[in-house]
Amino acid sequence: MPNQFKRLLLLSALSSLYFHSSAQDNSIYHKDWIDFNKNGRKDLYEDVKQPIDRRVEDLLSQMTLQEKANQTVTLYGYGRVLKDEQPNASWNDEVWKHGLANIDEMLNSLAYNKSAKSSFSYPFSRHAQALNNVQQWFIEHTRLGIPVDFTNEGIHGLNHDRATPLPAPINIGSTWNRTLVRKAGDIIGREAKYLGYTNVYTPILDVSRDPRWGRVVETYGENPFHIAEMGKQVVLGIQQNGVASTLKHYAVYSVPKGGRDGNARTDPHVGFREMHTLHLYPFKRVVKEAKPLGIMSSYNDYDGVPVSSSKYFLQDLLRKDYGFEGYVVSDSEALEFIYNKHHVAADYKDAIRQALEGGLNVRTNFEPPSTYLTPLMELLNAGGLDIQVLDQRVREVLTVKFKLGLFDHPLIKNPVLADKNVHTAADEDVSLQINKESIVLLKNEQNLLPIDVKKYKRILVTGPMAEASNYTTSRYGPSNNPITTINDGLMDYAKSKAIQINYIKGVDVVDKNWPESEIIPTELSNEEIESMTAGVKLAQESDLIIAVMGESEREVGESRSRSDLNLPGRQRDYLMRLKETGKPIVLVLVNGRPLSINWENKYLPAIVESWFLSNQSGRVISDVLFGEYNPSGKLPISFPKSVGQIEMNFPTKPAAQAGQPGVGPNGWGNSRVVGFLYPFGYGLSYTDFRFSNLRLEKKQIRPTDSLTVSVDVENIGQRKGSEVVQLYIKDVLSSVTTYEMDLRGFEKVELGVGEKKTVEFSVLPSHLELLDQHHHWTVEPGMFEVFIGNSSEHLPLKDSFEVVK
Repeated sequence: MPNQFKRLLLLSALSSLYFHSSAQDNSIYHKDWIDFNKNGRKDLYEDVKQPIDRRVEDLLSQMTLQEKANQTVTLYGYGRVLKDEQPNASWNDEVWKHGLANIDEMLNSLAYNKSAKSSFSYPFSRHAQALNNVQQWFIEHTRLGIPVDFTNEGIHGLNHDRATPLPAPINIGSTWNRTLVRKAGDIIGREAKYLGYTNVYTPILDVSRDPRWGRVVETYGENPFHIAEMGKQVVLGIQQNGVASTLKHYAVYSVPKGGRDGNARTDPHVGFREMHTLHLYPFKRVVKEAKPLGIMSSYNDYDGVPVSSSKYFLQDLLRKDYGFEGYVVSDSEALEFIYNKHHVAADYKDAIRQALEGGLNVRTNFEPPSTYLTPLMELLNAGGLDIQVLDQRVREVLTVKFKLGLFDHPLIKNPVLADKNVHTAADEDVSLQINKESIVLLKNEQNLLPIDVKKYKRILVTGPMAEASNYTTSRYGPSNNPITTINDGLMDYAKSKAIQINYIKGVDVVDKNWPESEIIPTELSNEEIESMTAGVKLAQESDLIIAVMGESEREVGESRSRSDLNLPGRQRDYLMRLKETGKPIVLVLVNGRPLSINWENKYLPAIVESWFLSNQSGRVISDVLFGEYNPSGKLPISFPKSVGQIEMNFPTKPAAQAGQPGVGPNGWGNSRVVGFLYPFGYGLSYTDFRFSNLRLEKKQIRPTDSLTVSVDVENIGQRKGSEVVQLYIKDVLSSVTTYEMDLRGFEKVELGVGEKKTVEFSVLPSHLELLDQHHHWTVEPGMFEVFIGNSSEHLPLKDSFEVVK
């Protein structure tokens, strides 16, 4: 018998023995209730038939000060802070003997963290039983038996060993497919439910307005309306499974000064109206329309006030205005930053006081709970925090736990079902479809794509990302799934088509002087020249080149901001040498942010944006390049031509990106590059579409009316494909400066050759409102223009309507 298997048997036996020896003499588990406080009678909070608010108040009235304090702290799970995979006798001496708000990332075998690798993460049923054991300990061994909320990450799919992997959020945003995104949310929520997690930290609703920022890859893009539509579907999909969705990162987190990341997450230069119109818009809409049960507060300040201690953000806006009814958990160390980074608290106790008074419910950090609970209890015992403030914070946490059913059915009834309901074949198919629909075709000169296998028999695959694999697995998503690299996928496809494929790396992602080489050019090394020369030699012997270039997980992601947006390292140098061969080049981009690929766009005939696909990347790319799938993705974020144009986004204010005039008043000559490299909403197809017959239900509406807009879209090309029909609205005259136009509707439509469909949009009053000079949201009377097309710059149809009093 292998030693590892013996260890598992022994551990399970010891766990069972511990529970058996410590169980109550008289069972606390009854047919329709649980005697959480072990007093032999059904208390009001234990009665499933009672209203939640009464149950919460009853439980709160029975709690000690320490028990209340413990409901405001997170314990990071095994391999992060917790040392034990399963409960043991020592837990009776730990601070969580008084309970906890939540346990995060418990037994998920966190990717890239060897210390978190657990024998209880897989098979899935084993994990479900293991979390049952932990939950059972809190029910049976704490005085009031308050269950814990098992939280976990989920932006790439559930952050668990061998769960269904999804591509990066920027890929998900590129699908523009609400139905598909809803399915993704459902997968995340269902897998969480069967594995024992009760709360998932997703979606990210940050609005990416600076592509230098490292976490662009983890967002849905730059447009608030688009982000709100994507995020709403994820929340609805997750919570339909009885699992909480926690939005992040609230608020104004994604625009730190200079696009800096990590320790520089402060000082967003955003005006008040812009903050509400852009950065708060997705949170406001998703909270109001999807009712998420969680919010994660961000590290940063706004206008000098840390968000995680801001009454304005956490209470006035979030709870009173938006109607949020969940609990707020801090991003890791956000509470500590109030003191040691923002320096607006005298000491750590003062930071705790400010956070709880501001509206933060639960502190999260990669430290033991005692590092927070000890000073909190000292603060409470000294009268430094009003007990009513603590009661309200705890009340909000408990309310979520009751809403999740943790006091009614805290344990997974049949853990074995997890093996049949987590990462199914159907889930894999949905994941594959999301990956495919996220591919954006940026250029296709003379229809080089899809590749004609009769014409191009010898193909060179080259570039540093062709054999890369780590980017397909995120710290915030599943791990340990088999990975097909892009080169492997192309090789597999070639076997069945009598195509010869050769591979050579040719160049590294970055050079040895990077990132300094982004600002100070250096000569190519002999090693670099030799590697490129070898690639050029193989290219000369080939009919076609597939160059897979971009960024790896080391150049993009959390705490990985950049000062330049070109292809890093020597990649462009290598492409220039490949171009000299005269062979056609297909550039496949693997990257997590918009790149200023101006030379590449001018001189290479075909460019495909793949972002950070998940583990099926090789199959996805081969299907797209060889025409097994017709790309339908659209850019959810603009591509600037230069880092010097930043900020350059959609929507934009009038003339915000205009150049200096060459003649006339102040016309001193053109001195800058203007315009987008690729605009928001842009993406090509292997077929063509035509828009016609734009119709407005009415030409005049009142401020409280809705308006139906219809348009016909037809596939006039030679193959089946999907088009994203986009609706934009412009407020012609307004009391405050608004954007030139903004997205207010989109629909993805699949059409066969020659097929025509009618698409309808509902323009709602909320689509027309602005934040006026008195900071009131209002729909102002006046003319509005409607545009229809397939990108923010290709809008062939236009009409108008008037809002009247």
